[in-house]
Amino acid sequence: MVTLLEGGAYLLNGTEIIPDNQEAAAAVAAKTGKQMNKEEASKETISYGILKSHNTSGNMDSLKIKFDKLTSHDITFVGIIQTARASGLTKFPIPYVLTNCHNSLCAVGGTINEDDHLFGLTCAKKYGGVYVPPHQAVIHQFAREMMAGGGKMILGSDSHTRYGALGTMAMGEGGPELVKQLLNQTYDIKMPGVIGVYLTGEPVKGVGPQDVALAIIGAVFKNGYVKNKVMEFVGPGVERLSADFRIGIDVMTTETTCLSSIWKTDKEIEEFYEIHGRKDEYKELAPGEVAYYDGMICVDLSAVRPMIAMPFHPSNTYTIQEVNENLEDILDEVEKRAAVSLDGAVEYSLRDKVRNGKFCVDQGIIAGCAGGGFENICAAADILKGQYIGADEFTLSVYPASMPVYMELIKNGCAATILETGAVMKTAFCGPCFGAGDTPANNGFSIRHSTRNFPNREGSKLQNGQIASVALMDARSIAATAANKGVLTPATEFDGTFGKYKYHFDSKIYENRVFDSKGVADPDVEIHFGPNIKDWPAMCSLPENMVLQVVSEIHDPVTTTDELIPSGETSSYRSNPLGLAEFTLSRKDPAYVGRAKEIQKAQTAVMEGKCPVEEKPELAPVMGTIRKQYPDVGEGNIGFGSTIFAVKPGDGSAREQAASCQKVLGGWANIANEYATKRYRSNLINWGMLPFLIEEGELPFTNLDYLFIPGIRKAVEEEQGTITAYVVKEDGLKSFTLTLGDLTKEERRIILEGCLINYNRV
Repeated sequence: MVTLLEGGAYLLNGTEIIPDNQEAAAAVAAKTGKQMNKEEASKETISYGILKSHNTSGNMDSLKIKFDKLTSHDITFVGIIQTARASGLTKFPIPYVLTNCHNSLCAVGGTINEDDHLFGLTCAKKYGGVYVPPHQAVIHQFAREMMAGGGKMILGSDSHTRYGALGTMAMGEGGPELVKQLLNQTYDIKMPGVIGVYLTGEPVKGVGPQDVALAIIGAVFKNGYVKNKVMEFVGPGVERLSADFRIGIDVMTTETTCLSSIWKTDKEIEEFYEIHGRKDEYKELAPGEVAYYDGMICVDLSAVRPMIAMPFHPSNTYTIQEVNENLEDILDEVEKRAAVSLDGAVEYSLRDKVRNGKFCVDQGIIAGCAGGGFENICAAADILKGQYIGADEFTLSVYPASMPVYMELIKNGCAATILETGAVMKTAFCGPCFGAGDTPANNGFSIRHSTRNFPNREGSKLQNGQIASVALMDARSIAATAANKGVLTPATEFDGTFGKYKYHFDSKIYENRVFDSKGVADPDVEIHFGPNIKDWPAMCSLPENMVLQVVSEIHDPVTTTDELIPSGETSSYRSNPLGLAEFTLSRKDPAYVGRAKEIQKAQTAVMEGKCPVEEKPELAPVMGTIRKQYPDVGEGNIGFGSTIFAVKPGDGSAREQAASCQKVLGGWANIANEYATKRYRSNLINWGMLPFLIEEGELPFTNLDYLFIPGIRKAVEEEQGTITAYVVKEDGLKSFTLTLGDLTKEERRIILEGCLINYNRV
């Protein structure tokens, strides 16, 4: 189904793989008549060409990328624009689309969600952007329909910013990276590795894009095969997939921890652009005659079978057949993994879902940027035709990804077919993906064609003793399960026929409702603010020396951004930095906020010109111990703050708040064995936090210990490779070593200034 080459590989004419070994160069020359080395052949990938055309550094080893377009949704755009305004924003320099697909319901927090929407509309008018009202489209569907272009690059403040199937290299990052683009700065990265994804065969009946995606994720997530690299989809199997099918695979590449994705393009993609009235945006993309890839994933599409990602991660994959045939063993394995993810906070069991030897689920959801596409829903309708979901516990909700998709489903009758079954059709909304919609009952089990299944992604709250869980599946198998009244069923058991539905895009829907400034700013427009929209608090520059208190210690193998700052219930507070910060680590370590605030008192005293020891007397013996070895450390040259340790933090969402919430509570650093994603590490840096690394093994400190880092400012300025830190003990200072990893010149300056806002004010 999915195999990985151990090393790199050459691809000849897009159809033949030659593994990189001692005979590779000779084999390439014999078949092509060309002498090609790795360096030359790596320039023949699609990825290299797109990155080169957007790089402004003149050095392809150290890229400074300027994107063509930007996109954000209503959980992120307020903070981004507020940061940019504080940094001197006067106009959006490139097209910037503000969608409203996350806080669409305006059901929590009184007026604050709609205040955010009006903030977005007035900013689109003032600075020259595009505003998509609630319920019109989820962020990524609108981008596919109206923003993507062959050979272009798009940056979005959502981790699933992926439009590679349409020939657009797109990346999801934290808000500060968009702020940089709004201020005519660049996205700075080293040249990423490029991994080929070589597709052969053709999917069997009943297999959908989520099945292929989950098969790939299961093969590459744990081993980091594509981490921070670009996935480039090639091979003869590509042409056997529709545009919608490719899009469905592509959006899930985020869950592999890759940096971005790109696909070769053909007539299918050209037709997609033509249908959407943008044929001139199509560009044929293909690797050169001889292209070199840093790794190769080989996927036999014909061998893929309906998949399920069991709780609580998209990489926890099995075939549905495996689950049904080995229920006891697999459920036992899932429950053991869940105990780690949930820290024993609640009792969790799936065995009560087994009835008469069958696994029964409580809810099905087909939604969002992954599941809400036209073909997915049409296929689900075909499976459900003439069936009904029953009058018991099981429910099914379907969310088309945009109003144009919804309209076409109404016109071709698929919406009526679905509604006749007892299922519900809803408007475009991302809530089921991040925990703000369709929460099941306690202990409920939901199968969803959406992007993630982390704990609480379905809306339950561990801190309140609630637990429900999500498994990821394709819309087709969700429909087959629904037709079977909730009994887990693969769509390959469907013995009917799938229709061939022609899609017609109704552009009038957007023309009549979406505000498009056409890039013209109106500086006279007054921005609409609400009582929940707050400015960022003042943040100081990096001190010469630093005392950090460890206020949380997390030893899970991976810590998600959902665990660092919860998703669903906090979404209404994303425009209020201090209000949102109250939720930091609330699911993982409820004591964190109080501890962080306590040590923050000392830094607040420093910033106000007061004595930190008077504000926090327990620091007196700490400073006494430090001064025995460093007598010059004291007033005017020291700062105080908090840090957390986590083994591998930052998997999942691009949300910058996972870092900024720590910062506004006085956080100065994270200490980790490894960072799960580039985007989380970038978020730390952009908020002036030190992304420390420590070698795996027994830690030299424990929770609540004080750490002293002398000369930290000088270390950052002078690009020191290693940093000597100390644990402050009663009997003296105990040294240990930290590193900061690679930092660009600009990243060092941001850390030194204390955050991106300060950096841009200098």
